[in-house]
Amino acid sequence: MTSQTAKIELDKQTEVRLGGSLWRQAFRHFIRNRSAIAGMILIGFVVFMAGAAPLIAPYDPNLSMIGLPGHEGRLAGQAPCIHALGCPPEMAQHLMGLDLNGRDMFSRVVFGSRVSLVVGFASVFLSIIVGSLLGLVSGYSSFWTDNVIMRSMDVLLAFPSLILAIAIVTVLGPGLQNALIAIAIVNIPVYARLARAQVLSLREMDYVLAAQSLGDGNNRILFMHIMPNALTPLIVQGTLGIAGAVLEAAALSFIGLGAQPPTPEWGAILSEGRNYIFTSPHLVFFPGIAIMITVLGFNLVGDGLRDSLDPRLNKT
Repeated sequence: MTSQTAKIELDKQTEVRLGGSLWRQAFRHFIRNRSAIAGMILIGFVVFMAGAAPLIAPYDPNLSMIGLPGHEGRLAGQAPCIHALGCPPEMAQHLMGLDLNGRDMFSRVVFGSRVSLVVGFASVFLSIIVGSLLGLVSGYSSFWTDNVIMRSMDVLLAFPSLILAIAIVTVLGPGLQNALIAIAIVNIPVYARLARAQVLSLREMDYVLAAQSLGDGNNRILFMHIMPNALTPLIVQGTLGIAGAVLEAAALSFIGLGAQPPTPEWGAILSEGRNYIFTSPHLVFFPGIAIMITVLGFNLVGDGLRDSLDPRLNKT
């Protein structure tokens, strides 16, 4: 028994060294991926903009310019005014123009990054926590427990995600917090099914069987041996899921169920200017570009992580 225990400990130490080596190899592969680095730059730009919003934004995002010096004349939907590009110096400078209420668009877009990132990260975090726990329990429990959990996930997956999110927010009431909860709920089945698939493939591995032979309890085996090895696809899916959550939050705000006025949120800003796309295109162009940059950044990083962490694709 002593020699068997020593062999198992040696196998665990070897597994740790190999795991560390695989992570280092994945990191080296990731930083050589130009698309992933481009995505990191885009995400870094958006995160910096959100963190430094009070320093970057020249005005309060909810402050109307009506009646302030240098803002005489028509203010509703005023086009961008940049002195370096020929805008009269007597007019106040607004890099992205003014919205229909005379508020600085640049300040609202900058502060909107905070709202979108908070919703994206928070909703995905909740989805991963709840979905992973359900998937782990489902994959390692009895047939009946597995069947009940997975059939419940199938019911949620039967509805289009945006339609289900709209239904949940309608029941809970419009608002950014309820939109966050709805986005988290509709994405839980994705992580639950992914975690369950990982458990089903890992629970027959030698190190799990060895832990069972040593008398480890189910909870210890599940959370100490299986879960750490099931994190890789969840991390990749979570990175891609942030992009989807940002889009869903913008869609809910666009139809009036997410962020409520005067909260500066990209989808809400788009909704306010959608009827003026031909007369004042800056009202929809700049928040649309902000959404595109954020979603593109997370998609590029997610694809880079998938390629780096998949041993079938990472050959070098």
